[in-house]
Order: sequence, then C-alpha cells, then structure tokens
Amino acid sequence: MANIKLYGIIFVVLGMISTTQFLVESFLPDGLYWVGLVAILALSTGKAIAVAGYYMHLVEEPRSITYLALSGVLCVVALTAGAGYSVV
Repeated sequence: MANIKLYGIIFVVLGMISTTQFLVESFLPDGLYWVGLVAILALSTGKAIAVAGYYMHLVEEPRSITYLALSGVLCVVALTAGAGYSVV
C-alpha cells in the first residue's frame, strides 16, 4: 500500500513550489526577465521530477524504465529546441 504520509509531504512540497513560481512571476521586476525564466524552468523541472518519481512510481521501477522515460524527455527537448531554432 502507498505511504500516505510520503504522498502528503510531496503534495505540500509541490504546493510550495507552485506558490514560489507564482511569487516569482508576480513580483519579479521587468528587467530581470531571464532570471525569472531560469527560476521558473528550474522549479518546473523539480516539480516534474517529483511527480514522475513518486506519483507515477518511477522510483520503484527498474532503472531501464526510468532511462526510457528520460530519453523521451530528451527527445522532446531536442525537438523543441530545433523548432525554436527554425522559427528564428
């Protein structure tokens, strides 16, 4: 059975990260756009890792499944970068 306490802690941490993202977006001065972008991307990556690791149970899976999921993420990043490069 799932560890309810662990999932509760992860839920609270995800809520805190979401609140931090909102505060960064709301109160960061306009001149610091790139700092805000990097902060939001870092926080979003942390949330995605937590969700994939615990709520999608990748922590308990064999490493080969985790590597397969990571290869899909890398493909998405590569395709997005390529699409962004071709637009410019």
